[in-house]
Amino acid sequence: MAVLRKLSTDEISAALRGLSDWSRDGDHIVREVRFGDFDQAMVFVNRVADVARAHDHHPELYNVYNRVTLRMTTHDAGGITERDIRFAVAVNALL
Repeated sequence: MAVLRKLSTDEISAALRGLSDWSRDGDHIVREVRFGDFDQAMVFVNRVADVARAHDHHPELYNVYNRVTLRMTTHDAGGITERDIRFAVAVNALL
């Protein structure tokens, strides 16, 4: 697997301008999604898991009833990389 390069602050800002509803929180990009109920939230979490496997990524997922929070960073690179941005684009496509 290729070594991923940590993106600069400017690169992260530019990428986030193209990603609706994502923001930066330190070395993570973050998005919260609300659903009608717990079941809908769980369907989404399972779909995100499928995307994670396809992208060889391991996002942090938090669920409270109808709310799912996603936090992503590339631990091996010590911050946000292009892998995180591609994953966020794929997650947005699920919604």
